[in-house]
Amino acid sequence: MSRIRSGLIGWASGAVLALTLGMPGIAAAGIANTKHNLTSAGPGVNKTTGTDQICVFCHTPHGSNLAVSAPLWNKALPASSYKTYNSTGDGGGSGVATTATNSIDGQILAVGSVSLACLSCHDGSQAMDNMVNAPGSGSTAIGTGGWSGANQATGAIKAGLFSNLGVDLNNDHPIGIQYCGGGVTGGATTSAAADATVSCNDADFVTTVKNAKINGQQVFWVERDGTATKRGKEDIILYTRDFTSALATPSVECGSCHDPHVETKGTDNVNFMRVTTSGSQICLACHVK
Repeated sequence: MSRIRSGLIGWASGAVLALTLGMPGIAAAGIANTKHNLTSAGPGVNKTTGTDQICVFCHTPHGSNLAVSAPLWNKALPASSYKTYNSTGDGGGSGVATTATNSIDGQILAVGSVSLACLSCHDGSQAMDNMVNAPGSGSTAIGTGGWSGANQATGAIKAGLFSNLGVDLNNDHPIGIQYCGGGVTGGATTSAAADATVSCNDADFVTTVKNAKINGQQVFWVERDGTATKRGKEDIILYTRDFTSALATPSVECGSCHDPHVETKGTDNVNFMRVTTSGSQICLACHVK
């Protein structure tokens, strides 16, 4: 797997919010009202009576998994081998058609970065309470079970639920793919302030790609929240990974479109989107159509 650079400022700010939900005087808004609240008080299908802590399923303040680029990650990485969007199909053996790879302009890397953190649960391969540091005990699992909705035997997301993506990502939006048809050309700033937009290699993509240096790392985003001088939670975040390019290159990952801490936006009732799906605004944020 390619060496992963950072580009995770948006996730870090989300983690700060998540880790402070239980502090006195701070309302447990946002994440508590989403399906990522896996406690018995959560609104989703998958939940457990094993703990009333909300953030512990993903984050820990101590002893986090340093192999993961998501902040203070409290889960083991899945050991799965993934089929990505640029993989060819298997001739119909699993019902997955061959991918139309002629629609891909940019390079696709092996699954990594923040997307691998998401797949810790969403590939369905391991229990949602398979933790580095379980609440109170320091063990690796809650141990008391009590799962509803999930696979009762393993605590993993049930096969057949839409949230279980499996390991065949052939029919999902590409992740680990260079933004704008093979990356950007020129314009990468060395300053901490947002620079002028960089140029895309493909006119089919929105070219308002902002970039900055934060903590010495090159970061990119597609401006959506109206604050062009800094990257916000409602911008499309592009994660910096090592493609075969002389420039730091923005990559589309799960966290580009999804923020795991936010409630539903718009009228289409789709959870965790950075931009509403109403009027296909999330699609048109990147694609010129």
